[in-house]
Amino acid sequence: MSDLIERAKTFYRLALTEPKRACDEFLAEDFVLENRWPAHFPLGGVDRGAEGFLTYLGELVARTSPNSLRADLALHCLKLDMSFHKQYRPGELIERVDGDVNQLANFFSQLFIRLTGNLLLVIGVIVLLSMIDWRLGLSVAIISLAGILVLRWLNRLTIPRLQVVREAEAKLFGFMEEWLNGMEEIRTSGAEEYILVRLYQALRVRYQKTLSAMRIRVLVSDLPIGVFALAYSAAHLFGYTLFRDSLLTIGGVYLIFYYIGILEGPLWEIIRQVEDLQRATASIVRITEIRARQSTIQDGGGVRFPSGPLEVVVEGVTFHYQDDPGTDVLKDISLTLKPGTVLGLLGRTGSGKTTLTRLIFRLYDPSSGVIYMGGGAAGGEPHGMFDIRQSRLGDVRRHVGLVPQEVQLFHATVRQNLTLFDDAIPDERIVQALDDIGLGDWLAQLPEGLDTHLDSGSSGLSAGEAQLVAFGRVFLADPGLVILDEASSRLDPATERLIEIAVNRLLKDRTAIIIAHRLGTVQRADEIMILDDGAVIEYGIRTELIRDPGSVFSRLLQTGLEEALA
Repeated sequence: MSDLIERAKTFYRLALTEPKRACDEFLAEDFVLENRWPAHFPLGGVDRGAEGFLTYLGELVARTSPNSLRADLALHCLKLDMSFHKQYRPGELIERVDGDVNQLANFFSQLFIRLTGNLLLVIGVIVLLSMIDWRLGLSVAIISLAGILVLRWLNRLTIPRLQVVREAEAKLFGFMEEWLNGMEEIRTSGAEEYILVRLYQALRVRYQKTLSAMRIRVLVSDLPIGVFALAYSAAHLFGYTLFRDSLLTIGGVYLIFYYIGILEGPLWEIIRQVEDLQRATASIVRITEIRARQSTIQDGGGVRFPSGPLEVVVEGVTFHYQDDPGTDVLKDISLTLKPGTVLGLLGRTGSGKTTLTRLIFRLYDPSSGVIYMGGGAAGGEPHGMFDIRQSRLGDVRRHVGLVPQEVQLFHATVRQNLTLFDDAIPDERIVQALDDIGLGDWLAQLPEGLDTHLDSGSSGLSAGEAQLVAFGRVFLADPGLVILDEASSRLDPATERLIEIAVNRLLKDRTAIIIAHRLGTVQRADEIMILDDGAVIEYGIRTELIRDPGSVFSRLLQTGLEEALA
């Protein structure tokens, strides 16, 4: 065994310096090294150790870098304005944030290391062939370079098609997310066949786009066949010429074919890795597109909100959505809401009520006009008014509270849903706040109190219980302006009475805007504004409008508010 190891060492040393002689001796002695190589030879252990280390390094990079990229993309999407989220469905964003990044994970884990190693091996083989004869090495190098150029040209055709495939997949996943969320409505309305037709349409689009991309990828896969045909042709030509002229032994001719054969495995693997690189490149382009999107809602300067109830002034506000610039949702809206005043906002569905509150909450900026805030009491003195675009978005969200009809809950504890994962709020304050607005009994009924886990999407709570959680959030935030989107419109009388206690407590010493559909809600308003088709048709003090028999509000009360605004 020791003699075999010594002969093997001698052969490898000779192969590095005189490859033709080593090959001749190899053929003469029929010294088949790979069949007689001892498994415990140290070089094999070194190779496996190096490969293991590189694999570990690649996987480490693949887990850390993509995860950081996912976090960056998620944060970037969270900072984008609502027009972006209106354009992309949740399933599409999931595919972009997670699916595209998964393509990069494979690139980071294996592709770079293996591609680099295979390229170095190809270069090494070309160098060894050049040592045999420079013409042979040059020919193989030219053939390899031509293959790379052709591959690069094919990449330019493939990557755009793969981008379209990824886009089709994102739309498919967005549709699937949509119908999975609406499963109850689909079944109750008997819309299964319609959903299947739309699913088949989305699958067909994905199939057609994939087929178009695969036609180009077939050319990429067949590229090594042409490269090796040319390489073996060059080997036959130069090998025969050199052997005939006695410039090369039979061992040297064998060595030429052996080295070209060595190229076959790496080249095929390079082609497969290039396909992964194409998918990764397409994902990088899509990720770059998301990263390039910038929010139209930008942070302002360091203007600070006053403490206490806020004053709101809306001055000549007109608004249209970016995807429909020809249609004004709001038209020249103006109002002045003094600190501590409650405004009842009325109007039919689609009249612009919710859109106006979104502008005040600064989910959108007005297309024209200005919204001012201020007028509270800071240190006992009046505070000046300022354009809300001059303040930071975080300050707007902290000083303006919103209670929507549809409450979004997270898969977390009651505590985390109330504080929105703010660990700085102590349990004593949470419990006291719930007691103050009449929710102490509700909290006591929960099996684990504040540690009770809730399901996402309010599926684990009734509509009333979900509204209680929303009220608790706003009360803990202690904003100066509260917006209520008819928070009690879907509740039973018993739960509604509980909500009324919370509303009364919440509106105390705060300015409020209530989108109202019910007579009981309107009665607590100080002022009334009625919208129709995005324009103000009536605005004034509630008691004065009631006394005026010609007012729209007075006629609504006589007709029945719920029926008139349906």
